[in-house]
Amino acid sequence: VVSVLQDHHTRLANEVHSQMQTHRWEKSSGYEAEIRSGISRLKDCAYTAIGNEALDFRTTVPDKSRLPKLLFAGFKRCLYDWQKFHSDPERKMALILDRESEKWFRPAKGQFKIDYKLGLDIREYQPDFVAETSNAILMIEVKARNELTDTEVIAKKEAASVWCGHATAHTAKNGGKPWRYVGPVPDDSINDNMELPWFVKQFGGLI
Repeated sequence: VVSVLQDHHTRLANEVHSQMQTHRWEKSSGYEAEIRSGISRLKDCAYTAIGNEALDFRTTVPDKSRLPKLLFAGFKRCLYDWQKFHSDPERKMALILDRESEKWFRPAKGQFKIDYKLGLDIREYQPDFVAETSNAILMIEVKARNELTDTEVIAKKEAASVWCGHATAHTAKNGGKPWRYVGPVPDDSINDNMELPWFVKQFGGLI
């Protein structure tokens, strides 16, 4: 027995651990916030795209399945020169933000340290858009309507809402603008001629 345990201890430990995990449960008592700096530099974005030139983001792409592979430009108020979109509703939201916000961008991975729990996993949440208006900073998430009640979407919203609350408390002490989480915004509710305050009123805090 001792010989078997010595030779196969790693495999046996993994087997026992996997069996324990199926019967393990955990209830979160809340989120921990740590403010390290009031300023964060924009992360660099690495893009690959089909074609040699970026499309004007006001261009409607007939084949929507190709859209995630395309690179877009032509922004006036975006903090990046180029952006990618996962869907056409995201492109339409960019049109609204470029017209009505003071500045906006699609965060690169690691820009915001927002962790959320899904089952036993801790994952990092990256919002679709961040936009600044005259009196607020908005964190915006666009989702397909059939995903609005998804467990992961709800977990992301809860974590991001708590993050925005802590960010607002920090900026309130330093003369900054409050943060508001807006979402999830149903993709079929977005038209590029709509106004930003309507989305904020329907899916987030008032501005």
